[in-house]
Amino acid sequence: MADFTAYLAPEGFIPELEHELGEDVTPACGHLVIAPGPPRPTAWAQNIWYDPVRLEIVSIGDAAKQLRNIQRNWALYSFENHRRATLIQEKLPKVSAKPLRFGDPAPTAPLGSWALLDPNTVLAAARCSSPFPNGAPQFIEDKVPPSRAYLKLWEAFTVLGVSPQAGEVCLDLGACPGGWSYVLAKLGTQVIAIDKAPLDPKVLAFANVEQRQQSAFALEPGDVGKLDWFFSDVICYPSRLLTLIEKFIAAGTVKNFICTLKFQGDTDFETQAKFAAIPGSKLMHLNVNKHELTWVRLAA
Repeated sequence: MADFTAYLAPEGFIPELEHELGEDVTPACGHLVIAPGPPRPTAWAQNIWYDPVRLEIVSIGDAAKQLRNIQRNWALYSFENHRRATLIQEKLPKVSAKPLRFGDPAPTAPLGSWALLDPNTVLAAARCSSPFPNGAPQFIEDKVPPSRAYLKLWEAFTVLGVSPQAGEVCLDLGACPGGWSYVLAKLGTQVIAIDKAPLDPKVLAFANVEQRQQSAFALEPGDVGKLDWFFSDVICYPSRLLTLIEKFIAAGTVKNFICTLKFQGDTDFETQAKFAAIPGSKLMHLNVNKHELTWVRLAA
């Protein structure tokens, strides 16, 4: 077992990852960093490399052979030495990374990750936290939703392996123009969409979408009753969202939560930690998130 772990940060968010991991972080290459010890809880890692090993190589063929001797399926993280790394990857068994159709399950085959640290050194991990190459799932996109925000829900449902069922009641805060409500309506749920601005007409055309044009922060749990799902992609300071969520948790009227924490300016690590401390919580940075985290709390 390795005495260190490697973490791949989303592009542009190495400082956030380093803040979570502490001062004993060292760069590996690109957005890949190394920290001593077993894996640590971190929201700002797009992929975590478990038990990585350093392989000294003498040639392209030798690198491919050593990787094949560990396991079959490998995804390359290439930042430097691109040509040499690509030639090594070409000698490995091809891994299908075709875009998923929404609703298809995440891959289950083991997928390792590797990088060429310098021309003669490979860093490789046979096990990773994500089943997708470099933690970045790709989808066959839908051109109908009024915004690309729908991809956040597609990715979250795929990664979590769970999604709302037909007939369940979903609250969608900050719904305009309707990307999330569109996804939820297509799943057959009953959607209560909250936003001061009107939804796109093609979303309002769904019989199972009800829009209430009001502020999300004026909403009380009693205004919507029992909910199977509480969704929020509302633009606000995370601390303000936390106050609203705490109100609904205290009321005990919601089974499942999926919300976007949208950071304004500097990352609010204090509020991030408060979200993480809510029992049953999970914080993650989706591939389609920007300066955001996705907070999840599921009933089961």
